[in-house]
Amino acid sequence: MQDKSTYILYTIFTLGICLLGWSIDNSYYLQLLIFIGLNTLLALSLNMLMGYAGQISLGHAAFYGIGAYVTAVLTTTYQVPPLLALPAAVGAAMLIAWIVGMPTLRLSGYYLGMGTLGFGMIVHIVFREWSSVTGGASGFVGIPPLEIGSLSFTSDKAYFFLVWIVVLLVIIMCRRIIDSRVGRALRSIHDGEKAAAAVGVDTRTLKLQVFVLSAGIAALAGFLYAHLIYFISPGTFGFMASIRIVTMVVIGGMASVWGALFGASLLTLLPEWLHAFSEFEMVVYGLILMTVMIFMPRGLTRGLLDIYQRYRKHHDR
Repeated sequence: MQDKSTYILYTIFTLGICLLGWSIDNSYYLQLLIFIGLNTLLALSLNMLMGYAGQISLGHAAFYGIGAYVTAVLTTTYQVPPLLALPAAVGAAMLIAWIVGMPTLRLSGYYLGMGTLGFGMIVHIVFREWSSVTGGASGFVGIPPLEIGSLSFTSDKAYFFLVWIVVLLVIIMCRRIIDSRVGRALRSIHDGEKAAAAVGVDTRTLKLQVFVLSAGIAALAGFLYAHLIYFISPGTFGFMASIRIVTMVVIGGMASVWGALFGASLLTLLPEWLHAFSEFEMVVYGLILMTVMIFMPRGLTRGLLDIYQRYRKHHDR
């Protein structure tokens, strides 16, 4: 059951999005906010898997890419309407996640991380080498704009509202799962898988279900990305993309839905602020991760809340 403060947060979030959408006309800023929304979906998807279920994934960008490439091929090569390509893109990613997750989720810790890393690398190679279907290293061009019936999302403002409505719906869905019995079972797996199994939690099934769910959300982000840019290439869905998603989750705060939003916002804006260090992207991300893990191991969101609570206690004395 969600408390009153949760609904207040939803209201503030919705009003904030409406205010931003109607007050900003600059195409650059709208595009930046759209990418923050897409990255929020990616961070939410991995947060459900890593933050709540405690399962490491270093190949999550593969599902992002599967969603993008499936809709690109269907809508461009076979002229399937985007609205029909959406369930196919999400469904394909979820099916592949189920197939891959069956053996991979038997692993744990670093072994699971290596397994998902290998999966991500294989998918990236398929995107690059299967040129007759995916366009290969040159990329896939000519993806049509997103149209749903008479609605056309060709303007930045329209796409902004579409993306952030989807983000809000996914946040609500994730919060409902987290606050349910399933969410409590996932947290018990995170705290101790053997202990959770000992009290009757079907850990294997739950881990597979959350893995499939996280893949579906990532594929949804890929679908939206493809119809925003009209062009996709394998480099967008490589190893660095997976590391970036992990960084968003860790920096924002694992096991925090709003932390995923904060981490995605920071990591989307950071490259805009650090153009001079673009050649040292991996080093910058490593330093940020190291700093956060040392000084705020629960992430910036929870870390800042802890600092605020300590300040209030000290001030009330």
